[in-house]
Amino acid sequence: MNYALASLAIPFTVALLTLLLQRRSEANPIVPAITVLATAVSLVFAGLALETQAVSGAVSHLNVGGWDSPLAIRLRLTPLKALLLGFVALIHLLTGLYAWRAKPKIARDYWPLSALLHTSLAALILSADIFNLYVTLELLSLSAVALVCLSGPKAYTPALYYLLLSLGASLCYLMGVAVIYGQYGVLDMTVLAGIMEADHSTRFALLLMTAGLMLKGALWPLHLWLPEAHTYAPTPVSALLSGLVVKGPLFILWQLWNNLAPEALAREMGPLFAAGGVVALVSGGWSAFRAPFIKTLVAYSTVAQLGYALMGLGLLLFLQERIYAVALWLFVLAHGLAKVSMFLAAGEMQTLLGSKRVTAMRGATQTIPITMSAFAIAGISLIGMPPTGGFLAKWSLLEPLFTQANHWPWASGVLLGTFVSAAYVFRAIALGFYQAPMSREPRHFDRVSQWLALLPALLVGLMAFAGQDLIAWMAGVTQT
Repeated sequence: MNYALASLAIPFTVALLTLLLQRRSEANPIVPAITVLATAVSLVFAGLALETQAVSGAVSHLNVGGWDSPLAIRLRLTPLKALLLGFVALIHLLTGLYAWRAKPKIARDYWPLSALLHTSLAALILSADIFNLYVTLELLSLSAVALVCLSGPKAYTPALYYLLLSLGASLCYLMGVAVIYGQYGVLDMTVLAGIMEADHSTRFALLLMTAGLMLKGALWPLHLWLPEAHTYAPTPVSALLSGLVVKGPLFILWQLWNNLAPEALAREMGPLFAAGGVVALVSGGWSAFRAPFIKTLVAYSTVAQLGYALMGLGLLLFLQERIYAVALWLFVLAHGLAKVSMFLAAGEMQTLLGSKRVTAMRGATQTIPITMSAFAIAGISLIGMPPTGGFLAKWSLLEPLFTQANHWPWASGVLLGTFVSAAYVFRAIALGFYQAPMSREPRHFDRVSQWLALLPALLVGLMAFAGQDLIAWMAGVTQT
């Protein structure tokens, strides 16, 4: 637990430190270096926590302040949580390196806000109390809204829309927490898991909390804030929003229905989640296919790709087979890396090609081949083609469905989503192989920034090479 606490404390300390170092009139040049270095150290501590938990296989608890349950603020560390701590630190490190190097320079407030976002996610992962999860959700949302605003006046309307919807979602979640506390008198998730009953009050509370979490996580059909917020945010912020921010509410939703909800209620909700996932794959993919702008295409593809997570959660609850939990978390890892790469590549294209439109990608393989490679590899992972992490996640979802004939409608939904994903990804990639316009000359050419955009795509491309071992390990850790 000590390593995990260090991984949490470091970005919090850096957030406070960078606020002190920033001057009112100008940016302090050492702030980016401090933030990136601290994120790397946080990643090391998260790795040590993962190694410790993986070796012992135990679940660690910490009661903050020394209070006993049910009054304690409890933190809980499992191997899966340790993995997610490392994943959060890794994504922040990749985006931080890009933000430090890329042109135009990111606003100076990015650095303390991104560190606060990192802190919020780490605290959310470790929390084992449904009210403390609400607190971390609020910190996460407020940090994300502030980061969206860094693009200036053009982003204020999407940010305000995001903020208002997020506040409504928070109200729903908090009302659900109040109902549960009134019913059972405790907030600790470990205690609640053993006493919750499948009655009307519990069902009502879980539905309220689910509505709030789906709105915060932009899960279909409550995704309306996401496309504009992702499109108008600065490029590194778009990467964080898609790669990490929407995964926080998804993590709570998984804990809520997989660990807390009575099995009868979970089985009732499973088909609804899975059906919503199929609709998200099709509707989000269709919107991505029709999108006129590069970042809008990538944003709508997030709506679509989250359908796989919703489908994995639904099938896990409905069929009660652990392989679907493995598919869910493999998707989270693969999607996070792929989306970081796609958004960073999209930002590079907008800067280098001087246009936000998808049609500007014409001839990109000739003018900016590294950036186009990043976009293409990440897109191939989203489709689920081998040997990427996306293929690993999708195969984990499909394989058990193929073994039983009565599951063919769900398998058909996954395959339909695959075809739609291929349509919008290959639409963009195909433009890159057209003849480039004669007058096309990339602006502000920086090869290092392009390689930083490619790096997450290379990582997701390598995931499948550890596929068998990774699936076997995750099958064990998702049970805790």
